[in-house]
Amino acid sequence: MIELILLIGLAVFALTYRFNNGENIYKFFVNSVSTVYDKYAPYSFKEVRAKTKELGQEYTPRQYLTQVIIFAAVAGGISYLYFYNIIVAVIYASVAVAFIPYLAYLRCQKVYSEFIFEQIQIYTTNVIMEFNTTQSFVKSLEGVRDSGILEDPVLADVKTMIDMSYQNGTIDESIVFFNEKYPYYMVKNMNQLFLQITKEGAKDSGQALENMSMDIDALVEGVYRDQIDRKEFHKRFITFGLALFLLVMAMQFLLGTDSYLELLDMWYVQLILHAIIIINAFFLVSGEKFYYEDVGVE
Repeated sequence: MIELILLIGLAVFALTYRFNNGENIYKFFVNSVSTVYDKYAPYSFKEVRAKTKELGQEYTPRQYLTQVIIFAAVAGGISYLYFYNIIVAVIYASVAVAFIPYLAYLRCQKVYSEFIFEQIQIYTTNVIMEFNTTQSFVKSLEGVRDSGILEDPVLADVKTMIDMSYQNGTIDESIVFFNEKYPYYMVKNMNQLFLQITKEGAKDSGQALENMSMDIDALVEGVYRDQIDRKEFHKRFITFGLALFLLVMAMQFLLGTDSYLELLDMWYVQLILHAIIIINAFFLVSGEKFYYEDVGVE
């Protein structure tokens, strides 16, 4: 069976080399994967990944290849310690590698979420500062737009707010648009305050804006503290999760390798071991999802 797998692998390699006209195998593989990704990835995620690349935080092909090697080696090694079976080890290694695109998706979403949050922080803080000078919400938006401190997509949406305000003669619809696009508490609270000021007049608005600015600072501090806590949690979580997989080594030490191999002949023992691996893997993936999700959300 092992010989058959090796032959199939050699055949795939030979065919790949034959059809790529002598191009470097590694580059050909990367280009092929990129072509498939560009064809089938959701458009929204393409924008997220493009922004991640623009920020210089997207993994290089070499880094992805390193991930593939590490995931395959760790998953294959752990599963072999459980079952002492090359075929099972190869299957688990392949499944582990298959999760890399999902983890890349979560990581890109995290990078994009952090970027958007920073942009929203800039938007809210600077609109308040501009309003103290202009005493006009639309003029404040124009000041932030022209300052060069915002980037797309937030910059484009601020421009849309300005256009909607002039077209409608009121800021109501533009505020609803921005609140739905960026449902952060500090956005909704600040925009609601400006809506009240615009309708009721700007008299005695200074203290209210100062309090709003302090609230925004407190929210931002809380989010950044949460990010630091998540990083510390992530390190401990990965260490603990991998340690759970290695408990089988303690069992082998207590029973002895020969006795453990005899247990492997029982189908229900193998079923239990598969269940342990799957449950631990689900535990790890869930933890990764928690670490990468909702970054920057108050």
